[in-house]
Amino acid sequence: MLNQNHTPLVNALKACVATSHAPFYTPGHKRGKGISQPLTDLLGKAVFQADLTELAELDNLFAPQGVIQEAQELAAEAFGASQTWFLVNGSTCGIEAAILATCGTGDKIILPRNVHSSAIAGLILSGAVPIFINPEYDSVLDIAHSITPNAVQFALQQHPDAKAVLTVYPTYYGVCGDLAAIAHITHQYNIPLLVDEAHGAHFAFHPELPTPALAAGADLTVQSTHKVLAAITQASMLHVQGNRIDYQRVSKALQLVQSTSPSYLLLASLDAARQQMAVHGKDLMSRTLQLAEEARTKISQISGLAVLEIPAKQKFSPGFVALDRTRLTVNVYHLGLSGFEAEEILEEIGVTAEFSSLQNVTFIISLGNTQADIKQLIQGFTTIADKYSLLLKLPLHKLSLPTQTKNDESRLSPREAFFAASETLSLEYTSDRICAEIVCPYPPGIPVLMPGELITKTALEYLRQIQAMGGFISGCVDPSFKTLKVVKN
Repeated sequence: MLNQNHTPLVNALKACVATSHAPFYTPGHKRGKGISQPLTDLLGKAVFQADLTELAELDNLFAPQGVIQEAQELAAEAFGASQTWFLVNGSTCGIEAAILATCGTGDKIILPRNVHSSAIAGLILSGAVPIFINPEYDSVLDIAHSITPNAVQFALQQHPDAKAVLTVYPTYYGVCGDLAAIAHITHQYNIPLLVDEAHGAHFAFHPELPTPALAAGADLTVQSTHKVLAAITQASMLHVQGNRIDYQRVSKALQLVQSTSPSYLLLASLDAARQQMAVHGKDLMSRTLQLAEEARTKISQISGLAVLEIPAKQKFSPGFVALDRTRLTVNVYHLGLSGFEAEEILEEIGVTAEFSSLQNVTFIISLGNTQADIKQLIQGFTTIADKYSLLLKLPLHKLSLPTQTKNDESRLSPREAFFAASETLSLEYTSDRICAEIVCPYPPGIPVLMPGELITKTALEYLRQIQAMGGFISGCVDPSFKTLKVVKN
């Protein structure tokens, strides 16, 4: 057992800050002396003294032998991994590296259609060919859940030469599928299960949270330590276990997609976040779960609102077997509001959500939230319900998530389409053409169209309506979504 109270990276950085010397190395602000006054006024000077480069005593991220190696070993033990890598380019680079480490050009990878755009970037970089599985979809709530074990089994039977399976666990809504069953099926084909666990870094630290991906049998998992724990934004981790992953290839892949000038503020925040959770995690998560339960209970009692819960036993869903109860999704459909409208109203009264969708508003309740935050959240929804229940608005027209994106409608691989000659057309002329860019409502960054897929009228109409109702379309070159890039005929 390692000493989880120890913070080797934080301690080394602290020692460097305390050492007086003439700096003739990057960054150019020279330990804060050259920072512009407006930024100093905002952040103070102390933080920039710790904004250091890869000095000898601070180790090297790509070939760690000192304090970074020690910090990563502590993290591996705390999160249940055989080996852990610190990431300074977010979980995005971790997902890209996971695909690069397991798939080459032309190799098949099985993955859900509701993957994050980083997985599409991984396909473009690697040249891997996606075998998409449509996740289970709740048309009543307009929420995509997880892929099911049966769907993974069928895909592997059809494509036994696949090199890996990738899944999302949990989804942006906190929904978890049957990962243990998916791992068991995947391993029958002797290939690795890769998991986008960006929103599940806290799972390992409380028994009332869903099973962590590694404990469920994942071979590789990527976690956004900054999203739900106390690391600085962009600081994430990649964990592996077992012998189905080539660890050296992971290291090589990370060298391709990570900065060669890593921020030690980010690295130190990962070290500190690990120490905090390893030592105090259960208590912190108990308090967080208590706050989340208070919000969930009181908001669910407000007329016109519904809170996302695990389906009742008689409505068992293989794509929804567990729920991260620190993730709160509130459905506002019966108030006659879209989630986008509800989010805007909440912002006006001082409550800011993580993201909204057509019918829902979703909130991340984490160790940093307070009782006052929860009180303000409950009051915000009480105010909305009081106002809009009196207006007797008709329920919104529901939109269905496009289901046209099946394997037989992918004309080119994402890499082929990305590098193909393309042209930009007005939206009305793009139907039945091959898409040359990623198009997704953001957040959560789940593409509706991606390079290589056939653009359908259904997908275009869905995106138009999301935009009309206040959603934001990202990924494409034209942010107004009046034009699209397509592959030239």
